[in-house]
Amino acid sequence: MTKKYSRRYQELQKKVEERAYEPEAAIALLKETATAKFGESAEAHIRLGIDPKYTDQQLRTTVALPKGTGQVIRVAVIARGEKVNEATLAGADMAGSEELIEQIQKGMMDFDLLIATPDMMPQIAKLGKVLGPRGLMPSPKAGTVATDLATAISEFKAGKLEYRADRTGIVHVIFGKAAFSAEDLMINLKALQESIDRNRPSGAKGRYWRSIYISATMGPGIEIDVNSLRDLKFEA
Repeated sequence: MTKKYSRRYQELQKKVEERAYEPEAAIALLKETATAKFGESAEAHIRLGIDPKYTDQQLRTTVALPKGTGQVIRVAVIARGEKVNEATLAGADMAGSEELIEQIQKGMMDFDLLIATPDMMPQIAKLGKVLGPRGLMPSPKAGTVATDLATAISEFKAGKLEYRADRTGIVHVIFGKAAFSAEDLMINLKALQESIDRNRPSGAKGRYWRSIYISATMGPGIEIDVNSLRDLKFEA
């Protein structure tokens, strides 16, 4: 069945040429094509030369976006004793122990991110079927299993986020809001590119970056020249 696009989308599609754009031009085009009636996010879709069915070709890590995500992240923390108070004082939206695990088991999902202390992970294992499909299961790789709760909470609230390659080797990441300045979007996108390069799986062979497209939430995909993005430099 052929997918039908709205007239608005079809008009926006005409503005995008089938070629790889320089990063600055691509960001400008993303902002120009963000015409929906709500505040759209800026998305990156990156196809990598990896096959995640092999453990040495999997990519799951975090990136700290210097200019933030533009989103309000609701953080829940599962800990024990004094660590619960520590989490609350550090800005967690909710924190608890066994009682919070029980609430989640019953279907309470009023959070966007779940952080846990290592000692609570054996009990959290029973939540795998609930948290796993939503990508909310705490993991050391994702930085969501932590003993320093104050640092973990503040980093995620400030713009740190987890990303992973899906089973086809594509990474989907929101790197800000379309309403951000072009420079702020560029700084975030550059941080993402550097993170993906830095965390290249040991088993990745041949050409690592196959393509990168960016778009507003409801806008058309815009291809970026990967080498030009890599060559970009920002003053520290």
